Amino acid sequence: MELKHEEALMAMVLDGAAPSPELKSWLATAAGKRELAAYQKALGALNRLYGEARPPELPTVYYSALATPIGKIFVAATDTGLVCVSFAHNEADFAEEMRGQLRARFVKSAEKVAGVAAQLRDYFAGKRRVFDLPLDLRLTTPFQRQVLLAALQIPCGQTLTYAGLAQRIGKPKAARAVGQALGRNPIPIVIPCHRVLASDGSLRGYSGGRGIETKAQLLQLEGAWAR
Repeated sequence: MELKHEEALMAMVLDGAAPSPELKSWLATAAGKRELAAYQKALGALNRLYGEARPPELPTVYYSALATPIGKIFVAATDTGLVCVSFAHNEADFAEEMRGQLRARFVKSAEKVAGVAAQLRDYFAGKRRVFDLPLDLRLTTPFQRQVLLAALQIPCGQTLTYAGLAQRIGKPKAARAVGQALGRNPIPIVIPCHRVLASDGSLRGYSGGRGIETKAQLLQLEGAWAR
């Protein structure tokens, strides 16, 4: 069974999740019917041996939208900390983005992310230059985490090159990999990947919002860039 079918089948049987059209189509095939029967048989055997199987408790992700001078953004947090800042076009796109990355319960709650929203509002109003927020970096790899934590050390109002950041983490030949890690930053703005520039000092490589235009806006807000 393909991994994507296995995970979807587990979610359907254990969590009661609605099957996607793709899973429905697959379950209608002979192979799908065999796999579902085998899965239900194995689950029944486990239930008889150990009692009713209970799915592991899913983490809860709280999220809300926030209007900013650079456009609407979405923020999401777990009980551990801020897990995502997204430039998704709308709530449906944001929900799809998050469900593609996290197996969790998603709850819309402005109250639960009020602290994050307050600090972001202060930042955009020019009243805050350093964020004081717990972070949940579960969406990052160990290398990406190393890069992002180094980026956090770049002071507001200053910039660094990709090569310079690579040197800071002790991997001077990894400038390209550093750029790729920053491009997948799940918590932009708060983790300031926008403060990292090309070796010639130009803006390039920003995937959030309107790309380089948004990067320039953030740096202008911080006093680190002038057109």
